[in-house]
Amino acid sequence: MKKTFLMITILGFVSLCSGCKSDIPIFDETRAFAYLVRQCDFGPRNPGSDGYYACLEYIKTELDQSADEIILQDFSYQEQRNNNKYELQNVIARFNPNADFQTVISAHWDTRPWADQDKNQGNKKSPILGANDGASGVAVLLELAKVLSENPPNIGVNLVFFDGEDMGIPGENNTYCQGSQYFAKNLPIPKPNEAINLDMVGDKQLVIPIERYSLEYHPKLVRYLWDRARDMGLDAFTGRVDYAIYDDHVPLYEIAGIPAIDIIDFKYPNSYANFWHTQQDIPENCSKESLEQVGKLMLDYIYNREGQNWGND
Repeated sequence: MKKTFLMITILGFVSLCSGCKSDIPIFDETRAFAYLVRQCDFGPRNPGSDGYYACLEYIKTELDQSADEIILQDFSYQEQRNNNKYELQNVIARFNPNADFQTVISAHWDTRPWADQDKNQGNKKSPILGANDGASGVAVLLELAKVLSENPPNIGVNLVFFDGEDMGIPGENNTYCQGSQYFAKNLPIPKPNEAINLDMVGDKQLVIPIERYSLEYHPKLVRYLWDRARDMGLDAFTGRVDYAIYDDHVPLYEIAGIPAIDIIDFKYPNSYANFWHTQQDIPENCSKESLEQVGKLMLDYIYNREGQNWGND
């Protein structure tokens, strides 16, 4: 799924949001965490599994109650590790689809078929539950959908649930992020102005540095969001530039030319231990407070983005 590098820098921010609104709708972190747990109740959601199909129907049912329009994007992928072919599906929930300005907020909803980073050799061939790496981003998106249905935005918001993100072979980036690659090559909506991808945002010890590709792809959006996070007291967001991650934002920019960023805490739970791609990626290692920090920032972005003319529009 990811390829990492390390670069340490401290960014100094200057406010880009003079006159930001203060009456932003509330992000319900308890409900968001319930969305995370509900996904995990289905079991692993690796393509082809019972949990995969149950969760797909659950996501679509939830979105049917909120979105102005839903687009289902079907595609096939032949996974290279075991040479199995899968039928996959991206889900796009649109709000205010006729607005001039369109943004994407995305997450992947599939989970990894193998716990290949687990220290226990007996666990390595088993699928992960993916509470953080999978369910956390989707949980934030489902709560955003609920809020957007009750508080229609002035901009166009496309909540995109990517499939096939986590079936790749380490070191072969093009085997990851199949849903975003297909989306970028076959845009089912008019080309969005920008995109924000959410991944691994439920960690109890949440620390979100600036991902390096994001700073390259859309520096003004990075600057804007981390500045707003500081002003809002969202202390998980640090001004430090850290790893570069091959994640779903990369195909959006490299293939479709959409300025895109990634909000991700890759050090799960911290620099001294690892739950990523292991059997320890469970709800007990996630928190509603972490989802709240990310969700609050996304709502602030959605309801303040209109009229903020600071590039890449």
